[in-house]
Amino acid sequence: MKADKKTMLVYAVTDRAWLGGRRLEDDVEKAIRGGATFIQIREKELNDAAFLEQAKAVKAVTDRYSVPFVVNDNVEVAKAVDADGVHVGQSDMEAGDVRAMLGQDKIIGVSVQTVEQAVLAEKRGADYLGVGAVFPTSTKQDAAEVPFGTLKEICEAVSIPVVAIGGINQGNVARLAGSGIDGAAVVSAIFAAEDIESAAAELAAKVREIVGN
Repeated sequence: MKADKKTMLVYAVTDRAWLGGRRLEDDVEKAIRGGATFIQIREKELNDAAFLEQAKAVKAVTDRYSVPFVVNDNVEVAKAVDADGVHVGQSDMEAGDVRAMLGQDKIIGVSVQTVEQAVLAEKRGADYLGVGAVFPTSTKQDAAEVPFGTLKEICEAVSIPVVAIGGINQGNVARLAGSGIDGAAVVSAIFAAEDIESAAAELAAKVREIVGN
């Protein structure tokens, strides 16, 4: 699978904080049914064995719906479950190093906050960029905010897809109109919702409006 502008529309990042006894893979399926077009699994608390099992379960769902599935940070887990790719931050491995480990046919996403980082990530082989935090976020409290102007400059500086992330929800996503983004990456806007499928559908409709799809 590829990271193109179509698959970037609603980029859902998992968080088990709101599971309340439900299975993560079931919540992922609800998100996809609602309109999520790309899934990233992010697990900071699980050990490698548990992370591996959870990634397998989520991948079984994304495979069924033909939705791209990437693993946050953990290249070894991504390789073990044959994920579609990996997303790395600035403090993690460079895109070129990840590419060497995963191969040419995998998706590599990189988190960036500046035009310089964006251009370098594309040069080193990134397939898409995550830019943020575009709004204050409780999910990643140490994330510095990226001004709208910088987000727009990044979109103009690269040819690969760009998704905005950080504090995005159904109520504020319209403020990103005109930035040039290809999609929005969210965590709580979908997975903290009482009705995950409806929340994903509402977000998808609003993102589609601002990106022109």
